[in-house]
Amino acid sequence: GGVFLIFAVIHSPMVFVVSLDSAIVAIDQALRTLFGSKVRVGRAPGAELPEPSLSLGDKRHAGALMRVNHVGEVCAQALYQGQAVVCHDPLIRTSLDRAASEEVEHLEWTAQRIRELDSRVSLLNPFWYFGAFAIGVLAGKCGDHWSLGFLAETERQVGAHLDGHLHKLPVADVRSQAIVQQMKVDEIAHAEMAVDLGAKELPSPVRGAMRMAAKVMTTTAYRL
Repeated sequence: GGVFLIFAVIHSPMVFVVSLDSAIVAIDQALRTLFGSKVRVGRAPGAELPEPSLSLGDKRHAGALMRVNHVGEVCAQALYQGQAVVCHDPLIRTSLDRAASEEVEHLEWTAQRIRELDSRVSLLNPFWYFGAFAIGVLAGKCGDHWSLGFLAETERQVGAHLDGHLHKLPVADVRSQAIVQQMKVDEIAHAEMAVDLGAKELPSPVRGAMRMAAKVMTTTAYRL
């Protein structure tokens, strides 16, 4: 809320109204993401495949990996929303909103698969969401093209992370693998979208810091 109060002080009353509207939308999106306001999405990849017979250890491992992937989608929703509320270019904002809508499918697919594996989502989802939202706002305030650069790098790293999960998931768990494979394809497409819109390449130290932060998140989410 403080961000939008600052807008009220610095900008005109009309801008404040727009910012307040964006704040309401952002809060609504946060509640939907965190508290399970389900949306109707297409059938999950691999849904036609039989449920594999997994050992208790493999089932727990697969559930934990899908929990990590679900956290990634929670963060994606927050990141896109944070970037969109401070975006100045209507075309870029529309593209961000469209990508966020596509990511909703990933959120629902992973949540459903977690339930099928008798596991649970991360207990720290509110922390992940609001942290990612703040990062999205910060990236957006650096300028639209730097914001897109951050988005492109994030999606590239997520794609690499998902590729790693394809090798970590139990071999028999073809349903989880099908979901992760489709998510990987979509994340790469989102990175390419950001590049097409004029994303700037981030400095190497920033990319390295992002990888370190992602490692902390994935390690924690696997357990919590």
